[in-house]
Amino acid sequence: MLREPELSKEGVYVIHVLKGYELHEQRIRRTFKTFDLSHAFITEGDPSLFTNDVLNAYFIPGIKEKLQTGILSCTLNHFFAYEALIKDQLSYAIVFENDPFFMLHFTENLHKFLEERKQLPPGHIISLENSTLRFPSFFQKKKGKCLYKARSGRMAGAYIIDHLGAQKILEYTKKMKCNNVIDWWHNHLIDEGIVDMYWAHPPIVEQGSHNGRMQGAISTKSKSVFRLLAWEIQKFYKSNIGRLRDQKDIY
Repeated sequence: MLREPELSKEGVYVIHVLKGYELHEQRIRRTFKTFDLSHAFITEGDPSLFTNDVLNAYFIPGIKEKLQTGILSCTLNHFFAYEALIKDQLSYAIVFENDPFFMLHFTENLHKFLEERKQLPPGHIISLENSTLRFPSFFQKKKGKCLYKARSGRMAGAYIIDHLGAQKILEYTKKMKCNNVIDWWHNHLIDEGIVDMYWAHPPIVEQGSHNGRMQGAISTKSKSVFRLLAWEIQKFYKSNIGRLRDQKDIY
């Protein structure tokens, strides 16, 4: 029997590594405590724990030559987060990578998304972030509606995934084997009809590795004022002027 998670106690998984990002971990603990969110760190996919049996269970042969170690570890940890959701018998979970910045009205909007989620067909992912700076246009936005079915994801830094979605992804991945980073693998799964993607609007999470405030565990871009300013300019343009045109990825 599936359980609705009480997010202050369970159902929130953070993709992380065992060493080298202690400041990220400390920030997660402070931030999530402020917002009364649980935070189970998913680290079983750390590079120090790689074995051929584990990698072969989820990935194509030779995946270590195709993906950088950090990217491979991150992708594997997403799969382990789905395994945890299944094991914990939860109806859904929220998955974060380890550099989230919560946006204005985070808690209020999250509750709206979770309520509207109950109306969706099982087998879905709900993107919570703005990493690609893609949004429903002003004309596509519907009054009282927050979740919009889309043809692709918006990265994998913050999303809700339901039990059936996690189950179907794991079954497909173990059979067909993943050949790419988790963001692109999600898009492949959408194309194959394995899982449905929805964009939450307004987005409620920014990744620090994208907005210039932090360096992510798999990002080659360092924290900088220039990146922060460039991000804010792009965000203003795309969330205002850019939304005068319909977003083609929205059905």
